[in-house]
Amino acid sequence: MAQHWKALALVLALGAGASAHAADCSVEIEGNDAMQFNKSAISVPQSCKQFTVKLKHAGKLPKTAMGHNWVLAKTADMQGASADGMAAGAEKNYVKDGDKRVIAHTKLLGGGESDAVTFPVASLKAGEAYTYFCSFPGHSALMKGTLALAK
Repeated sequence: MAQHWKALALVLALGAGASAHAADCSVEIEGNDAMQFNKSAISVPQSCKQFTVKLKHAGKLPKTAMGHNWVLAKTADMQGASADGMAAGAEKNYVKDGDKRVIAHTKLLGGGESDAVTFPVASLKAGEAYTYFCSFPGHSALMKGTLALAK
C-alpha cells in the first residue's frame, strides 16, 4: 500500500512539474536611469492567448527627467510611432492617441514605479519583425529590443 501512495505522489509531482513548464504568458522588464532595458529580446509563445509585459522603472529619477514606458510596434512602424509619440507629450505617455501602429504600451513611469500591459497574441504575426522601445524623447535610440512570436 505504501508503494501505491509513493507512486501516486510521484505522478502528482511529475504532473506539477509539467504544468510548471507550460508556456509563460508574461515577462518582466526593467528600465533604469542609464536609459537601458534589462532585456534585449522577448519571445512570445504562440500557445498564449494573451501576453503581459510588466515594466518596472528600477531607477530613482522622476518621470519628468528620466521617464520610461514600453511601446510595441512593427519594426517598420517604430520610427513613425516614436516621433508621433514624442509630439503627443508626457500627458499622453508619449503615445499618440489612437495610433494604429502601436500594438501595446504601458504608461510613463518614474523611478520606483511599475505598470503592466496585456495584449492579444493574435495581434502578432509569425515571421513579422517587432520592436519594443521607450518613447520618452531621445530614449528609443538606446532603449529598444526585439519581440518575436516563438515557433
